[in-house]
Amino acid sequence: MDIAVIIMIGAVAGFLSVRTLKGKADEFTAMAIGIVGALVGGVGLRMTLADMRMGAGIVGAVVGAVLLLWIYGRYIGRR
Repeated sequence: MDIAVIIMIGAVAGFLSVRTLKGKADEFTAMAIGIVGALVGGVGLRMTLADMRMGAGIVGAVVGAVLLLWIYGRYIGRR
């Protein structure tokens, strides 16, 4: 169940990034990047901060999704 929440957070972060930040990617690409970033960030921070459990996973998911979307928009989206 925790992974499903992280995937939803990533999808929402990707969708919102296209709408609010006028991202360089289409909705599907941004949502996919957001999901990957959320999985990496959420699982990584949750493993690092095992005491916080779900809270660390959610924070990591948001940070990971935003960071990966920023990297995509900065370097890859310019082409």
